[in-house]
Amino acid sequence: MVTLTAPKTTASPVVAEPAVVDLADAPVRALNQELHNAGDGQSWTVTNPGGKHSLAVGINAGVNVTIEGHAGYYAAGMHQKGTVTITGNAGVGLAENIMSGTVHVLGDASQSAAATGHGGLVVIDGNAGARCGISMKGVDIVVGGNIGHMSAFMAQAGRLVVCGDAGDALGDSIYEARIYVKGSVASLGADCIEKPLKDEHLEELAGLLAAAGRTDNPADFRRYGSARNLYHFHVDNSAAY
Repeated sequence: MVTLTAPKTTASPVVAEPAVVDLADAPVRALNQELHNAGDGQSWTVTNPGGKHSLAVGINAGVNVTIEGHAGYYAAGMHQKGTVTITGNAGVGLAENIMSGTVHVLGDASQSAAATGHGGLVVIDGNAGARCGISMKGVDIVVGGNIGHMSAFMAQAGRLVVCGDAGDALGDSIYEARIYVKGSVASLGADCIEKPLKDEHLEELAGLLAAAGRTDNPADFRRYGSARNLYHFHVDNSAAY
């Protein structure tokens, strides 16, 4: 029989070992239910994830979860509080609708990483696919490698940091999110323009890089944001919608 219950926290100074859940034996539903029942300060290690979908979704406590391997679609979706670390790659919709807390992928992420995210921090050490940060609403995203096309599409708030290159149509129909790119940009989307990198932005960027554990020089980045021409419909701009 597979035991999923995490060790209880006590007043002892001895730190409890993380509970280990082997997904070769345990169902994903049971794992997620235990994480929903967990209390602050508990730790979990998930082995043999095998690219299964919807791992560690809906967490709403200050827990630490390490997924040792690759995760499938929607890993750490609807995340609140705590930290989820994936040592491999992640599929479509990583940290979709994240509200707070931290999600860290040591490998690559597929399309739509951190889509509609309202808060928290998503760190991807490798590359991210198309539509990274689509419709982001306050989340911070730091990508160590490249991002695909249509990233930050309709991004409303938050910050997207790209330490590599960006694909086509970056920031298409962007609102007030800020984008920082160290490498090249294939093309900018509708109403997205390059903006000056001022001292306040250098300070902001330095903090984001530090939070992601990176040592890149903020001065090597360029900033992009909204030209604010599409906020209200105007017939002269109809071709840009």
